[in-house]
Amino acid sequence: MTTQVPADRNRGLRLGLALLGLSIALGACTTTDDVTTVGSVAPNDYRLRHPIAIQEANHSIDIFVGNSRGGLSASQRSDVMGLAQTWLHEGTGAINADVPTGTPNARAAADTFREVRAMLAAAGIPPRGIIVRNYRPDDPRQLPTIRLNYAKITAVAGPCGVWPDDLGPSANNPGYLENKPYYNFGCANQRNLAAMVDNPSDLVQPRSETPPYTARRVNAYEKYKKGTTTATVYPESDKAKLSDTGK
Repeated sequence: MTTQVPADRNRGLRLGLALLGLSIALGACTTTDDVTTVGSVAPNDYRLRHPIAIQEANHSIDIFVGNSRGGLSASQRSDVMGLAQTWLHEGTGAINADVPTGTPNARAAADTFREVRAMLAAAGIPPRGIIVRNYRPDDPRQLPTIRLNYAKITAVAGPCGVWPDDLGPSANNPGYLENKPYYNFGCANQRNLAAMVDNPSDLVQPRSETPPYTARRVNAYEKYKKGTTTATVYPESDKAKLSDTGK
């Protein structure tokens, strides 16, 4: 005996199969491999590859003292005075003075340091700005010196000369075909700029403006009200004309 399946039941079965197939197809479309795209480790901008960092570093000088002579020579006085002036301008801490003790030149070094301290005080460095530390050199063959050093803010960049990739086309240099700069490009420029800058804070923020010269501004404004020229006239400017040669 053959059993007849109602037409509504057949339509429901076909609709269910269609929905099942559609869900499988949509699930296959949304399934992707877990692939993570990683950008280049070294940025293209050389200022980002070799940034200039503001750090604290030491500035120091060595004063050589013989066994039988105390006091400073003319060049040593110039070095001490130069260090005192730069400390007033850029020092961020006290001046550390390392004076040898228990050495053949210890007595001469003590006499020399008294002159050094007097010069630093004359330059405007307060007594609390000098920290004295005695030391004994590890190598007895080395002539002990008086070392003066202080901390200051400085700009640094680098190190340069790092070549992680080949410059030519190779499997180790995927950026060659994309015409990207090599890693060491721009490092020397950044390092030289950091070494030459007078005030490292200028690399971070501009300096405040100085007040205008009021006397000069009033003089130029009075000329402007009278309708005369405000240009600066130099009497010597006409003496170097080629037309005056031979007169």
